[in-house]
This record gives sequence, structure tokens and C-alpha cells, in this order.
Amino acid sequence: MEEQFIFAGLILCLFITMITVMARENKRQREKVREKIREMWGNIPDKEYSRDLLDSISHYFMRRESQESGFFLDDITWNDLDLDRIFMLMNQTMSSLGEDYLYYMLRKPEFTPEKLQERQRLADYFRGHQEERVRLQLLLGNLKRLPTVSLSDSLYVLTDAKEHKRGKHIACALLMILSILAMIVIPKYGVFLMLGMMVFNVIQYLFSKQEIETYLSCIRSIMRILEAAKETCKLQMPELSEYLEQIKKARNELGQFSRGAGLVMNRSDAGGGLETIILDYIRMIFHVDMIKFNSMLKELQKHFGAVETLMETFGFLDSCIAVASFREVMPYTCIPQFEAPGKRAAMEVTNLYHPLIKEPVANSIAVAGGTLVTGSNASGKSTFLKNVAVNAILAQTIGLCVASEYKSCYLRVMTSMALRDDLLSKESYYIVEIKSLNRILKAARKTTPLLCVIDEVLRGTNTIERIAASSNILAALCQDHVLSFAATHDIELSYMLEALYTNYHFEEEVKEHDVVFNYLLKKGRATTRNAIRLLEMIGYDQKIIENAKRAAEIFEKKGAWAPVKKEEGQC
Repeated sequence: MEEQFIFAGLILCLFITMITVMARENKRQREKVREKIREMWGNIPDKEYSRDLLDSISHYFMRRESQESGFFLDDITWNDLDLDRIFMLMNQTMSSLGEDYLYYMLRKPEFTPEKLQERQRLADYFRGHQEERVRLQLLLGNLKRLPTVSLSDSLYVLTDAKEHKRGKHIACALLMILSILAMIVIPKYGVFLMLGMMVFNVIQYLFSKQEIETYLSCIRSIMRILEAAKETCKLQMPELSEYLEQIKKARNELGQFSRGAGLVMNRSDAGGGLETIILDYIRMIFHVDMIKFNSMLKELQKHFGAVETLMETFGFLDSCIAVASFREVMPYTCIPQFEAPGKRAAMEVTNLYHPLIKEPVANSIAVAGGTLVTGSNASGKSTFLKNVAVNAILAQTIGLCVASEYKSCYLRVMTSMALRDDLLSKESYYIVEIKSLNRILKAARKTTPLLCVIDEVLRGTNTIERIAASSNILAALCQDHVLSFAATHDIELSYMLEALYTNYHFEEEVKEHDVVFNYLLKKGRATTRNAIRLLEMIGYDQKIIENAKRAAEIFEKKGAWAPVKKEEGQC
């Protein structure tokens, strides 16, 4: 008897030791995550993105776009401005829900102050309350990210899920119970019957689980969200009371679903604990998750609006933390000032720069109506136009600008810049370009203020028709409610549109073996060129350079191109 007590005591000590070690390890892991969160703050994210992952992140936005009215940035504008990279620069979110919502936020400009002011308030709160922010981020981190798909994508799968036939699973569970009773009544044969049923049930379970594993994974994700909701409601953050109340209400609505759900499946995919192992065997032997699946699915589909509320609320809070961190990354930022549109759409920006450039040169501009920017190759025209459009978008999405001052009315933003041939639809560059410009002309028919940014109008066609058509396209965009920016190499346009567009330019300093750009915007049209000089600098044949210079001089004097003479050895 004494030996039995000693053995039991050893087992108890071992069990207590295991619990203590596991508790310490969990605490160590939490502290490690907490420290990583602190290190991430105010730094550029180091996450890598595949094309498939970016596509999946965009699905939440696409779903919301199909359900909501209002203006969204179209794909051409998004791609022209390289907003995927700006999203990646900003994406310091902890969860898949956060990055989905951040992407959606960047593609839906706001046209009233309330939402923008709330985003600014939350960003300021998270910047000034580190410990509260870290506690919330720890909970958001528990929501996990899926490796190849967005969490919102996986959850919406449940809305179309069909009920699973559970008759055979009920039979398996009942037969298992009977075999246990048989073992008690007739141990000699009952033990073999019970072992046989266990093996049979496990095999049946593994085959059946494959059919609904996708849905079970989705339900596990929802359970993690509900667990995070439970812990979030315990946070003492009066500044977030509105959102905590939304989370609490949605969690309560899903109370019937979550009741007893822990017996059906783990709240985490991590596994490994003693409790997890025991529950896994219970599920395989008694098929409890297979039997419970239909009732859980019905409950979720009935109250999926509550799931969407949790997705949106957690995603919104996570994205606001990312915006606050982005503000720390940038050299300087400002809160945009929005004014009621006057007689003409106008914008005044001081020291604006591009967030993707490491050592940017800041520029300032105050304009109303049309702006035509000329300048040499690589002088900064396209980057400046992108700066203007990006700042307008950031102002109306995250309530923040990468400038020292920004004033404007609320603007729709559309661009036509980084176009290319569409090989899939077999459309040439010119066809793609004129379709892109036409969508801007159609948008300009609406009286809501519009910012349109066009780089090299009609570059895909011949000079005569390009200048003739582009001058009239730009003239058509010169309307009181349209703020149009265009860049061109065609200096003729700066004269033809002088009555409609204000001329600005970028210039360079040509040195003996170099062309130096200062990237500073100046008033007036460009007076310098560098295309032939750049050919010379990178080692083109001197004969080509001399002939090109001579041809340019003749054109400037006579207004017509001289024919190229055939030389010896040429075909």
C-alpha cells in the first residue's frame, strides 16, 4: 500500500511539473511575441507576398465593392500608382482580417469627414498608448493568418456549405457505446468487440472527415475569433468602448454556436497538449464533431451577420494600428484639410513626397484646374504626378498625407499612366490607352470633383495625330469640377493649351559625363532636352549622336524633318 502511495505521489509530482513547465513555456512564448510586436512598431514590414496572396487579400474588397455603392479606386488607377507596394509598406497588421480590411480601406476613398476623423482618432490613440495597443495586438495575433488564402475567403465558404449526412456517424457512436457496455457485461468477448469498433470508427472518421475538413477548418477559425472576442471584451479601454460593445453583442449572438463547441474541435490548430490529444481520440471514436457539424453550420448560417461584424471590427482596429505604425515610419506626415468645392476644384500641397522613395525630394504646388508638366526623360514628371494622386488617396482613405500640408476638396481619383499591351484580349497599347482615357472622360461628365492624372497622352501613336488628339482630350478635361494633371514630352502642347493649363516643368544640369537631376518642380514650360545626351553617355556610336543632333537642329529651324541620306555600306 505504501509503495502505491509513493507511486501515486510520483505521478502527481510529474503531472504538476509538466503543468508548471508548460505554463512557463506559454508565458515565455507570450513575452517573445510581445517583444516582437514592440520591435515591429514604426518599422517597415518584412513580410513577403506572392501574387496569389495579394489576389486573395483583394477578395474582401471585391466582395464589399459588389455590395456597396459609392466610388472605389479601379484596377487601372491602383496598378498605375503601384498601390500594392504602398499597401505592403503599410501592412503591419497582426491578422488576415486586418490586412483584408486595410486593403479595402485603401481602395475606398471617403467623401465625408466622420470616418476619416475616427481613423485619425484611433491612430493617435494607438500611438500614445503602447501597452494597450500591445495587449490588443496579442489578441489579434491569435486570429492567425492562413498561408495561401485570406481568412475572410475561408469564412465565406460556410455560407454555401451543405449539410453533411450524419446517420452513419450516429450509428457509429451508438455501436461504440454498446460495445463498451458489452465489455462490462461480458468482458471476455466485449473487449474484442470494443477494440474492433474503435478501429472501425477511426477508419470511418478519417474517410468522412476529408469530405468536410475545409468547413471544419473554417469553424475552427471562427472559434479563434470568438475566443479573441471573449478576451477583447475584458480589456479596459474606454476609448474603444464602441467597438468592444460591437464585439460583445456579436459574440453573444453566436452564443448558441459556441456552446459546447470546445468538445467538438480545438480552438487552435497548434495541437500538442494533453487535453487536445484526449479530445482528438474522443472525436475519432465517437464522431462527435461529425454529429454536431450540421447544428453548428445552421447556427452559423443563421447568424453569419454577427461573424461579419466580428470580421469587420477586428479588421478595422488592426488596420488602424497599421496606419499608426506607418505614420511612425514616414519622415513626416500631416492631417489633410478638406474644404467645400469652390467655383473650381483646387489643391494646395506643401512638401509632398513619395512614400516608396528612400530619399525623396519634396515639392509644393497650389493649383486650380489643369496642370501640364513638361521635362526631359527621368527628370521626375511621372513621380510627381504619382505623388499628387497617392497623397489625394491617402488623405481620403487613412486620413493622412505624406506632406507637411494638404488642402483640397474631396476628390474622385483616376489615372492613366503605366499601361501596357493586353495580350489576353489581343489589344495593342494604343487601344488599351484610348480605352483608359475614355473612362476618365466619361467620369468627368459627373459633377463630383475629379482628380485625373495622365502620363504621356496617346504615346502609342504617331506624332501628328497624337498632338492633335491629346490637345483636344486635355481641353475636354478642363472643367470647373476637374483637377487635371498631365505630363508630356510634346512641348507643342504647352503652347496649344496655354489658355487652359498652367505650365510646370522639371529640368536637369548637363555636365561633361553626366546629367544631374534636382527633381524640383518649377513654373513654366521645359526649355531643355536630354534624350540624345543620354544616348551619348551610355556609349552609342558617335556618328549616330552627331547625325541625331544635326537632324534636331534642322527641324528646329525649318519645322520639317530632313530625309536620312544613304551612306556607303547601308542597304
